[in-house]
Amino acid sequence: MITESADNRILQEDIESLVNSGCPLDQLKDSTVLVTGATGLIGSQVVKALACANRLKGTNIRVLAFVRSREKAKKVFGELLNREDVDLVLGDVNRGVKTEEPVDYIIHGASATSSRFFVTNPVETIVTALDGTRNILEFAREKGVKGMVYLSSLEVYGVPQTQDGRVTEKDYGYIDPLSVRSSYSEGKRMVECLCVSYAAEYQVPVKIARLSQTFGAGVEYADGRVFAEFARCAVEKRNIVHTAGNTLRTYCYTKDAVSALLYILVKGNAGEAYNVTNKDTAVTIREMAQCVCDTFPESGISVEFDMPKDLASFGYNPEMVIRLDSSRLEELGWQATVDLREMFIRMVESFTN
Repeated sequence: MITESADNRILQEDIESLVNSGCPLDQLKDSTVLVTGATGLIGSQVVKALACANRLKGTNIRVLAFVRSREKAKKVFGELLNREDVDLVLGDVNRGVKTEEPVDYIIHGASATSSRFFVTNPVETIVTALDGTRNILEFAREKGVKGMVYLSSLEVYGVPQTQDGRVTEKDYGYIDPLSVRSSYSEGKRMVECLCVSYAAEYQVPVKIARLSQTFGAGVEYADGRVFAEFARCAVEKRNIVHTAGNTLRTYCYTKDAVSALLYILVKGNAGEAYNVTNKDTAVTIREMAQCVCDTFPESGISVEFDMPKDLASFGYNPEMVIRLDSSRLEELGWQATVDLREMFIRMVESFTN
């Protein structure tokens, strides 16, 4: 049978490792799972993990990958689309989902993801969050799904008010509603409330995953986020040039994030949120940059800091300390498995394999 990521050995290893890890994929046996945002970093790996479970575990999961572009889907999934257990559903979440097939579970990841886009297209960022998710929730209601996960973000916390920056699911900080950059974070907050409202009023079993910044094998080489730029510097042997780098946050490896979504989907409680992070990865941007230099000494690179005059134009958030607490997720049986150094090693290997 065709493998799930034949063109990326590192990603294929990750997917097979996830399937063999004890992740609760058996509970999805003989079901149909719809994945929105299926060509994105997380969505694509969810699709591949479910398909891999079929191949290795005989779970007989029917995977519906909801995508806007058939051409992009072909690029992301390749020969996997020739398998009978994976089907494309073409459409736009802003216009709803049209399929007559029964659907048992939904993982909703369709969203704007670029910080620069949040600044240049704040209206579209908000509309996709609200209208798109309402359409998916209505679809979930009509289909009577057994479970749904909405992919939210650590950005719902704003600037944390806790003294040490440790953030549980009950800790919320300040977000400036008059900043266009808040189109993403305020949109995520409103959609979380919408999800909880559908759970309460219509009994839609939707759960919320608040992801920290997530990276690893499968990140595109040209990705504009800071972790990808640092990894490119190691590959291209360029010094890392960035801002002062005082923001501190936690991160999560792609495989661990996908595993977390599956735990939340089948074991989480409807109307509740779960932080998804490796709580042992808390570092500043400055420390992350130095970690990359130390991890790849053969590159001979160092760190140079250069503060742009207008941080907001780059889509950067204010500097902050945010240590997500993943205890609630861990109570479901999930554990992070990949530390920060290994995240970069596997991402760089994925770039160059």
